[in-house]
Amino acid sequence: MGFRNGIITTVALALYALALGGIVSTDTFSHAAGKEARGYDALMREVLAGDTHATTAPTMVADAPQAVQR
Repeated sequence: MGFRNGIITTVALALYALALGGIVSTDTFSHAAGKEARGYDALMREVLAGDTHATTAPTMVADAPQAVQR
């Protein structure tokens, strides 16, 4: 039984490596990774800039009622 599990694991890892190599080598992956990086960068700039578009003061977690806090 252990020998069979070893063979199945080896085949599964080989298929995984083949699939991962196929995905990484496509242009779709590089475009998606670039868009994700630009989106993360934009999100971080927005978070670090603060809440400048809100008309009221933002509610902080520390301002939550005691029943909500853990």
